[in-house]
Amino acid sequence: MKNLKKGFTLIELLVVVAIIGILASVVLASLNTARAKGSDAAIKANLANMRAQAAIYYDTNNKYSAAAVTCTVTGANPNVLTGCTDLFADATMQSGLKAAASASGQTVTATTDSAGGLYGIEAVLKTSTTAGWCVDSGGKSEAVTLATANTAVAVTACP
Repeated sequence: MKNLKKGFTLIELLVVVAIIGILASVVLASLNTARAKGSDAAIKANLANMRAQAAIYYDTNNKYSAAAVTCTVTGANPNVLTGCTDLFADATMQSGLKAAASASGQTVTATTDSAGGLYGIEAVLKTSTTAGWCVDSGGKSEAVTLATANTAVAVTACP
């Protein structure tokens, strides 16, 4: 009678486990990139919605603010808004600012000019420390390079 061995050798099992481990690491790396890109899309969508809300506010009040306003929200504590009056005191605007700061984990800055006729909102994107997204009263919605890493700056018009 022949002595037939059935099953897998230890080497074969180790090779299969190693291949599965390599594939899993590639998938996990792709998921992290996709998650960050999703956060960037959420930031852009929040800023676009705030642009529409600002238009409604302007139609109602004939201006964005009575004086220059700089409203800041940090990703570390998105529930604390600093300097948010007039246009940025609106509950819908504050909700959008908080959501953008939460998504990026960085600073979101919203600014109006002293005449109350212009505004700009800038947020840091999740995928980069030097790239941001800006919307303004002129209808622009575009990527910007930030002067300071991880910090949105006060603008009333996107560059």
